[in-house]
Amino acid sequence: MTREQILRIMAGFFVLLSLGLGADGSPIFHHSNWLWFTAFVGLNLFQSGFTKFCLPEKILTAMSIGKPCNWSAEDSNNS
Repeated sequence: MTREQILRIMAGFFVLLSLGLGADGSPIFHHSNWLWFTAFVGLNLFQSGFTKFCLPEKILTAMSIGKPCNWSAEDSNNS
């Protein structure tokens, strides 16, 4: 599994969990302030799409978890 796949799974899990904890009608509702965490995850996904900086990816790399993504040199030159 690549690091990108792991990050997508993590982001999706955190969004669903924080929505469950923050949505009033949810069976696992805790407090509506959890919706701020949902916004934080979304904002990080948004900025990483432009800047290609993702702190969790750096952490996964430092821990040698997952395979690196196979980006070609051509992809990075077009940015």
